[in-house]
Amino acid sequence: MAVVAVDSVVSVADGNHSGHDRDRGYDHHLPRLSRGYGELRPAACSLPPSSLAGEARAVMEYAAPAVLAYLGLGSNLGDREAEVAKAIQAIAKLGRVAAVSSFYETEPEGGAAQPRYINAAVRLETELDARRLLGACLAIEASRGRSRPAHRDKAPRTLDIDLLLYGSEVIAEPGLRVPHPALLVRPFVLIPLVDVALPGLCHPESGQPLDRCVPDPTVRRLG
Repeated sequence: MAVVAVDSVVSVADGNHSGHDRDRGYDHHLPRLSRGYGELRPAACSLPPSSLAGEARAVMEYAAPAVLAYLGLGSNLGDREAEVAKAIQAIAKLGRVAAVSSFYETEPEGGAAQPRYINAAVRLETELDARRLLGACLAIEASRGRSRPAHRDKAPRTLDIDLLLYGSEVIAEPGLRVPHPALLVRPFVLIPLVDVALPGLCHPESGQPLDRCVPDPTVRRLG
């Protein structure tokens, strides 16, 4: 099972996934705290004065419902594991981290001549809409020194955070594509995603299962 241990939230992903062992989740970089998911819950209930047309109307306020988003993380410059760990701590401020995958060392995409990556995935409960969430992730990248050389999409980077899934939404807008266009063709994304995927998770467009996948020799679990 994949164990979350970020700030004030810890939960354990369902262990009935096929494919990869969940018994050694990412619990060695951050402190383990309490378990639990956020739920839609009453925040206040009050009865108005009887002078209001003599009607007793209960007013119930609820927390805004959270959306489950899945993020892919990667780093191949500097202290790669530390960069990903710090990114997870920053992501925890964007909502409630529900699950974090193991860390994987992976080969650069397309066999590029650059250092190997550390990759991971996060399941996040957030009230941010997709564009605000993506913007927050880009800000985290920038805070860790991420540079984007012109015409070099595959350049090495201190930190990369991809918005893989946002609920079951399909979004095609300038600067925002969800699901991530390369999700289904990147083993270094799919394998960590399996660690944190809820049972039955599927690609919103193709229907391909995302809670299981075949191993790949270019993706090696650490620890």
